[in-house]
Amino acid sequence: MALPVLGTLPKSGVKITRWSVVGMEAMWSKMFDPPTASPATTDALAPTNPVPEVMAAAGLAAAPPAPHVVTRSLLHALTIPTWDGAKLLKFFTIGDGTIPSAAGGTYPGPTLRMPRGVVYNAQTTGAGPPPHTIHWHGTEPTPINDGVGHCSMEIGSYRYQWQPNFMGFYFYHCHRNTMQHFEFGLFAATVFEAADTYFATQVDPSIPIGHSRDGTRRLACNLANFPQFPGFIGGLLTDPDPWTGDPRLKFATNPHAMTAPFDVEALWVFDDRDSVWSDLAGNARQTFPNHGSQPGINDVFTNTPFAFNDFNADYWFVTGVAVPAHKGGTATIPAGIVIPPDLNSGVSGTQISIEAKVGDTICVRFLVAAYNSVQVTFPVNVVVTAWDGRALGVPPYGHNEAYLVPAGTPIETSTARRCEVLIRETSPFTGTVKCKFINNRGQNVVAGGTDYTEVVMTALIPLNIGGNAIPPAGFAVSGTVLDQVGAPAKGVNVSIASLTLGGAATQTVQTDSNGIYSFKSITNGSYTVTPALAGHIFAAPTAQVTVNDQIPSIPNFTMSIATFDPNSYSINEALDSLRSIVGSKIPTPTEKFRFDVAPIFNGVPAPDGVIDIRDSLNILRMVVGLNPI
Repeated sequence: MALPVLGTLPKSGVKITRWSVVGMEAMWSKMFDPPTASPATTDALAPTNPVPEVMAAAGLAAAPPAPHVVTRSLLHALTIPTWDGAKLLKFFTIGDGTIPSAAGGTYPGPTLRMPRGVVYNAQTTGAGPPPHTIHWHGTEPTPINDGVGHCSMEIGSYRYQWQPNFMGFYFYHCHRNTMQHFEFGLFAATVFEAADTYFATQVDPSIPIGHSRDGTRRLACNLANFPQFPGFIGGLLTDPDPWTGDPRLKFATNPHAMTAPFDVEALWVFDDRDSVWSDLAGNARQTFPNHGSQPGINDVFTNTPFAFNDFNADYWFVTGVAVPAHKGGTATIPAGIVIPPDLNSGVSGTQISIEAKVGDTICVRFLVAAYNSVQVTFPVNVVVTAWDGRALGVPPYGHNEAYLVPAGTPIETSTARRCEVLIRETSPFTGTVKCKFINNRGQNVVAGGTDYTEVVMTALIPLNIGGNAIPPAGFAVSGTVLDQVGAPAKGVNVSIASLTLGGAATQTVQTDSNGIYSFKSITNGSYTVTPALAGHIFAAPTAQVTVNDQIPSIPNFTMSIATFDPNSYSINEALDSLRSIVGSKIPTPTEKFRFDVAPIFNGVPAPDGVIDIRDSLNILRMVVGLNPI
C-alpha cells in the first residue's frame, strides 16, 4: 500500500491548509518569546499558609506582600566560578524579594515548606526575559495553576494557588524552555510537613520553626516492620485528633497519624552542568533553529554542531555545593555544611554532609535535578520510606510498603525523582555515601559480557555518627504452626537458636490457640526456628531466619502424624485432631463417647460407632492419604 502524499488527506485529492510559521514561531518552538500573561487567579480562595508570617516574625524575611502569600521571581542571572577556576558558570535562578539573601536568586532556589492542608498562594513574576512558569512537580493543582508551558500560561505575573493534601517531598521548577531553564538552575525543593507545623510556632514561639506541637519533626511513613525507629504513630489519617493541649492546635483528625519523628535532616539536590551550554548562554538565541518547510523535521541549527541534544556534563553539585572532581574522578564534598534557615522556609539545621549521634533518627531526602542518572550507595542500612512524594504504605498509597536497603546496595534513580530514607545506627560510624553520576545514554547497556555503563563522576558525602554505642533494637519474630488439615496447632514448642552463638536456643515458646508463636527482642543476626511436639513431625523441620533491621517473615510450619505410635497418642490428642476435621460435630473430649461417623467416613471407624484411639488415628490417616492400621 502506497503511503499518502505529504500534505494531502489519504484517499483524497484535498490539500491540507497549513499555517505559515512566519511570525508565529512560538507555535513550533518553545525557544521563542510568546506574549506574556498576567491573569487573575481563577476561583481564588483565601490563603492559609502560615510560613511567610512565621519567617517574618523570626526576622528571616520581610512581611509578605499580602497575608499568607509566598513570593517567587524567575530568571535571576548568577555567575559562579567553577571549583577549579577554569570557567564562570552562568545560572538562571529563583529568588524571593522578601528575603535579602534570596532577592537576587539562589542556586538551588529557596526550599519551599508548608503544613499539609493549607491553601497555598505564590505571587510569581519574571525577573528576566519571558516566558516562564512554575510547575509544582508532583502536586495536583488545576491546569492553570500547574505551570506547564503552553498548557497554562506564560506568566508576566500570576498568583498560583493549590493545596497540599499529603505530607511528602516534591520540587518546583520552570516549565518553559524546560530543557534549558532546568539545566541552568531554575528549580528548588518542596517539603509538605505535618499539619500542625508552623501553626505550632505561631501559638508557642518556643517551638522551633518546622517542629510539631509536641516539639518533634516528623515525616510521613509506615514503620510497622521497623520498630528500631522510636515514636512511630500508626492509625488512620481519619482518626480523631487525641490532642488535649492548647485548643488552638486541635485538629479534626490526627495530624501525626502514620508519621514518625526524626532528629537530623539532610537534603541533597544532585545537579550537573555542561559548561559549553553556559558559555553559549550569553546569546539568547544561540540554539534557536531556522525553521524548514517541515517544522520540527528539517529545521536547521545555525550554530551547529551545538544543539540541546548535545549534553556533556563537566561540573557537578550537591545542593549547590561543588564537587571538586573532573569527569571520571571521585571527590568528597566538605563536612559541616548546613542550609541557612532563611533559604529553608525558616527551618534550622538541615544538613548536606551529615553529622549525627548514635541513636539519632536521620531523615535523608534527595532529588535528582541532574540530566545524568544518579546511583546512591549508603554504607549503612537505610529504610526507604517514600518515592516521589508518596509515603510507602501510607493511605491512599497503601498498596506498597517501606523497605530495607542493606548497606552497600545501590539505589538507582533518575531526573526529577525524589527519595526519602531513614537511618538509625546503634554504634559510631564514620564514612561516606557514594553518589555516582551516570551517563544516561550508556546506562545498563551490556553487550558481549561487557557493561558499557559510564560513570562520569563520583561524589562522596561525609556521614559521621558519633557517641557511644547503645543496645541494638530488638525485633519481634513470629509465625504460625498448622496441623495436618491446616487448622491452628496449639501447644507446639517453638525455639529460636542463634547461628552466631553456636546454635544454642535463646528462647522457647508455645503456640497459642491460633497457632501463633512470638519471640521478643531478637537482635540482628542469623537464626534457626524449630517446632517440636511429642509424636509429631513437621513438613519443614526448621527454618532459617535473618534479622537485619526489619521484622522477618517466616513460612508456616505444618505438622503431620504419619509416624505416630498409637500407644503414645492420647485420646484427647486424637479427639482434638478429629474435631479440627469435622468441627462442632465432636463434643468436648471425654475418655469415650459414641458418635456415628460411618455415613461421613465411609465405614471408618467400625460400624458400631464407638470411637477409640485407633479409630481416631485411622480417620486422620485416611485424610492425609495413608492406609488404616
